[in-house]
Amino acid sequence: MATTTSPQSGGIAATLRDLFANKVTATAIAVGYIVVTGLLLFSLDQRSLWFPIANMCVFPLFILSPVIILGIPMDGRLKSGILLALMVVVLPFIGIVNTTYLELAIQISIFAGLALGLNIVVGFAGLLDLGYVAFFAVGAYLWASFTSPADTIFTVNGWGVPAWAFYVFLFIAVGLAALVGILLGLPVLRLRGDYLAIVTLGFGEMIRILARNADSPINLTNGSQGLHNIGRPDTWFGLREISVGLADTFNIRMENPDTVARQLMFYFLALIILGVIMLLARRLENSAIGRAWTAIREDEVAAIAMGVPLVRMKLLAFATGASFAGAIGVLYAAKQTFIDPSSFLLLQSIQILAMVIVGGIGGIRGVLLGAMIVTLLDLHVLTNFSLQVNALRNVNFVVPIINWPITNWPAQLEPAKYQPLVFGLILVLMMLFRPAGLLPEKRRKLELLERKEQGGDIGEITEMTVTEPHTTNPIVSEDDGKANR
Repeated sequence: MATTTSPQSGGIAATLRDLFANKVTATAIAVGYIVVTGLLLFSLDQRSLWFPIANMCVFPLFILSPVIILGIPMDGRLKSGILLALMVVVLPFIGIVNTTYLELAIQISIFAGLALGLNIVVGFAGLLDLGYVAFFAVGAYLWASFTSPADTIFTVNGWGVPAWAFYVFLFIAVGLAALVGILLGLPVLRLRGDYLAIVTLGFGEMIRILARNADSPINLTNGSQGLHNIGRPDTWFGLREISVGLADTFNIRMENPDTVARQLMFYFLALIILGVIMLLARRLENSAIGRAWTAIREDEVAAIAMGVPLVRMKLLAFATGASFAGAIGVLYAAKQTFIDPSSFLLLQSIQILAMVIVGGIGGIRGVLLGAMIVTLLDLHVLTNFSLQVNALRNVNFVVPIINWPITNWPAQLEPAKYQPLVFGLILVLMMLFRPAGLLPEKRRKLELLERKEQGGDIGEITEMTVTEPHTTNPIVSEDDGKANR
């Protein structure tokens, strides 16, 4: 039986490899994929009973197009041109038609930037950080404190800043978050694995509790009431006119052009910040600093023996990852216009870590894919699933074959409420079947395969190290402690 099926499967796989290996056919497939999924998206009827389930399936297929294009072998300039057209022309136009899609694209960009920052700490340097959301909160509260009309010390003393200061605060948040990252890194230099995770988890909770209680005796954060009406940068000139012109040309109904223009501005801002983060992450990965982080991740003792400055490299990893989160925090606060301590729970740190694990620890393209999948699952798939169930319940729909009325579906079984359960199940499945991630970084994948051949447990994530036959025991020794000092 095996001899009859394996040649067929091998032939199909070989044919697919040949198709994608040829640049012409690969380009044609990529363009055809974008066109087909885009047309399917435009053909959806929002008045249809089955719109939520159709929307749940079609939009993820379209929004994953950039990752597919990045993975297809084609001419570099052509690939850049297709990506540019997709991100700057096609997606904004779809956002004008339906602003929900534009909001999802902004959220994906925000979480992708956070995941890339955490990937610096966890994937590059092998330092398991469960308090990463604290740096996100630092950037958000920095901008919110100076622009919210809440009765904080900043408002009382007239320390508010104008809207154009948003772009200055992006850089200030980078520096401040990096400083907080260094302050976190100093006490945990000697910790690894589970101990490091527990301490960073406590640090993240400490920042959140501090924000909740810093309303007396001096009101810094307005406590649990949060900061409201946070300032936004002025909408870029011309975006309103462009969106209105496109709506008139294609007979698109637009109820609030100012809202659409503002959403377009935040979309392009998120895209620019994400592009800068990707560029910096790629340059760091291929630099001497990136190789030093890889050495620390694999074996600290061996890295010290080879002359890697352990203290400096660890602090640099914490500072770099934190700086990315600080900039994203400013963008998030300006877009949401309201933040409070509940916006930065431990669950968000777990969610960002899940993006890194699902996509592929240590890789950039894989982390982008993980951010897309987890964000879509959280904000799009589960939400539309709940909407579809409610829509069927309202029309007394009966499931065919089994003749089961959807009205008998218990009200407690709301799919959108089971986000933690779904994330936990995904992480368990990833650890069992794809411990290197969906798009693993090549070097990391080879290390895991080598460890599997040696009979090791490749599902172990907390240590973030790979034991090789010729390396020493990664447990910190007395000599290691002297070297750290």
